[in-house]
Amino acid sequence: MRKKSLTSLDLAKLAGVSSATISRAFSASSSMRPETRTRIRALADEHGFRPNSMARSLNNSESRLVALVYNTVANPAEGEGLDELTHLLQGQERMPLVLCCANHEDRTQLMRIASTYQVDHFVLYSDAVTIDDAVGIFRTAIPIIASAEPLDGRALFAVSLEGAAATKEIVDHLVQQGRQRFVYLSGRASSHVDKQRQAWFSQGMALHGLSFQVVEHGDYSYDSGFKESALLLRRMQPDALICANDLMAIGGRDAAAALGLQVPKDLAIIGHDGVALAAWDSHSITTIMPPAGAVSAALADLIALPRSAPTEQRVIECIVRWGTSTEQRLAQ
Repeated sequence: MRKKSLTSLDLAKLAGVSSATISRAFSASSSMRPETRTRIRALADEHGFRPNSMARSLNNSESRLVALVYNTVANPAEGEGLDELTHLLQGQERMPLVLCCANHEDRTQLMRIASTYQVDHFVLYSDAVTIDDAVGIFRTAIPIIASAEPLDGRALFAVSLEGAAATKEIVDHLVQQGRQRFVYLSGRASSHVDKQRQAWFSQGMALHGLSFQVVEHGDYSYDSGFKESALLLRRMQPDALICANDLMAIGGRDAAAALGLQVPKDLAIIGHDGVALAAWDSHSITTIMPPAGAVSAALADLIALPRSAPTEQRVIECIVRWGTSTEQRLAQ
């Protein structure tokens, strides 16, 4: 037979304190003497008491749940970001509710189900979901946008990347080496992130009177990077392959090797995101990326703000992580 659970009133009697003190002992935001909190939690462990967070959320209108709306965590960039942000949220005693939208038939229904849990915040990573749809569904939650969709004047919390300077650094370096034949392997045509990355390169190349000779389309996967790069390299001879993410860049490097091309002598390859496996010696992709942990830290900071805080947009400058897929730029 299941043992009857101890109530907060029972624990208050055991500890000789009020029920309000019991509630504060299990609240991350409340202040109390450390020794009192420790004593109450030790008694709770001894008697098997666990606070009812859902009931507490009804009392103070705060669930401490954060909905994280991703495309897919199978993508290393999203998976690594999720791992970082989850640890930061857990440090704030908040619980993530993860939604993977890319391959879900009804993304709006998925978000509607999540919204019934009364989440306090939602972070929109997925560019498969529009800001307006997400805000309309998570009506009572505070939105934080990280999908690269333009805000267009909407007063929302947002974390965005600026990669124009890092991209110019790479383009200048490649042009200095005499490279002129640039091609681009995109992800999804509808992706705001992809459009942004392609635009950074187009701007940097325009300063040298250059433009992409061709733009091909992948889907952010290794397989599409290998297949599309192989097809492209069989019909033309570019000397710089720019990929919308690191996975496709790794696929492009393997395709070049299969066709007998030397990287970077015959072909320089550049990716985006800075995922861990792109830095492995077997891949060593030069990539444009935010500083390690910067995006997750900014998101966690915004989530920790009081609900009354005015909206703000944080912009993170990208950097270049050099690999052997391009000749190394010497430090100046």
